Amino acid sequence: MSLRATAAAAVLLALAAAVPVHADTHDPDVEGTGGLFLTVSGGDESWIRGVRLRCSPRPSGPHPDAEGACAALDTARGNLDRLPGDQHPCTKRFDPVTARAAGEWRGLRVDWRKTYPNACVLDTATGPLFRF
Repeated sequence: MSLRATAAAAVLLALAAAVPVHADTHDPDVEGTGGLFLTVSGGDESWIRGVRLRCSPRPSGPHPDAEGACAALDTARGNLDRLPGDQHPCTKRFDPVTARAAGEWRGLRVDWRKTYPNACVLDTATGPLFRF
């Protein structure tokens, strides 16, 4: 066996060993799946950050304000264009940011994306949802 084939086989064995054994029950909090994956990126995607948010059965995930973000989504009934936001003054500086939400909210599929003129305008429009 060649060195390349041996290395490839070793990588595949390591990956197979890392795959968790499938449980009989589906628990998104345990498996790390479900919910929404939220991202914010800079102009021309020069930077990007993201976090997972789960709202069901209770707010959870690494989002720093999961309860506030889920409450905003509940108020908007999952329609990100109708988030209550957090109105406050912003500068008119043009430094575009793009927000995206993809996944599932309370059983509904979500695939939403919108570009805002700057991070402050994003914050006024979406409130706690993209504060991470």
